[in-house]
Amino acid sequence: MEQTTAPATPESVDALQEALRGEMYVADRGLAMSVYLALQLGRPLFLEGEAGVGKTEVARALSSALNARLIRLQCYEGLDVSQAVYEWNYSRQLLHLRLLEASGDVDRESAERELFSEDFLIKRPLLQALEGGERKVLLIDELDRADEEFEGYLLEMLSDFQITVPEVGTYAAESRPVVVITSNRTREIHDALKRRCLYYWIDYPDLAKETEIVRSKAPGASGRLAAQVTAFVQELRGAELYKVPGVAETLDWTAALVSLNTEQLTPEVIDETLGVMLKYREDVENVRGEQTRELLARAQNRGAGRGGRRG
Repeated sequence: MEQTTAPATPESVDALQEALRGEMYVADRGLAMSVYLALQLGRPLFLEGEAGVGKTEVARALSSALNARLIRLQCYEGLDVSQAVYEWNYSRQLLHLRLLEASGDVDRESAERELFSEDFLIKRPLLQALEGGERKVLLIDELDRADEEFEGYLLEMLSDFQITVPEVGTYAAESRPVVVITSNRTREIHDALKRRCLYYWIDYPDLAKETEIVRSKAPGASGRLAAQVTAFVQELRGAELYKVPGVAETLDWTAALVSLNTEQLTPEVIDETLGVMLKYREDVENVRGEQTRELLARAQNRGAGRGGRRG
């Protein structure tokens, strides 16, 4: 099948930034530039960053902004072709074979062709992304969790956007999907794969950006509470923690505080709700009490122009 160009994109970086904002994703200029260039050049976008900083949300917001279908492949250890690309529906094949045998009219060659036809093929995310001419965003999430062998297969697929099923034939993309690959960098991804992609590192947002994210994602929170929450989380990220809270935890904590009808932060309410942000007992115990008070005091003294993770 003849390949066509990637889905139509906003006319400029600014337009793309506004489109993402319309989907409640606050993208800084650098990220918007990388997404825009990936769309214009038809190249995969490789996003790295700590867990919870919004990498997966980029694909979700982009698919909505482009009015495209989102196809997600969640990576994990042991992921192979049968889960990522295709497999045969063996139970249905067996049932069909028994029906043929019961009819008494079984031709071995024709039965084999019929059993290994597209009717019995279960298409997984990578194969689904190549089918049809509709707009698609293919999200390959947390690639670092998959085995290195899977990277080799993915590299081959991304080189020509086609997959061969020996019994059926070759599936080639009519319209290349927009590909977004994410990694939490628990291991290094091979350079060969990275070279095919445009790269962007998503860091923890600064104070102003995180406040804007909270206000857009948690409209039930007052402006005062949103500012206090983000300032405290910014200070918390500078503490010695086993696992630093990401933006996802900031939003979860804000939602929890709103559900408790919290008007403003106090040491007591912070101590009682630390488990929403911190997921390790040692972190909760280290922060609770005196350090909570110190962090809250520093958060209250934060200037509007300061932000980001310290140290």
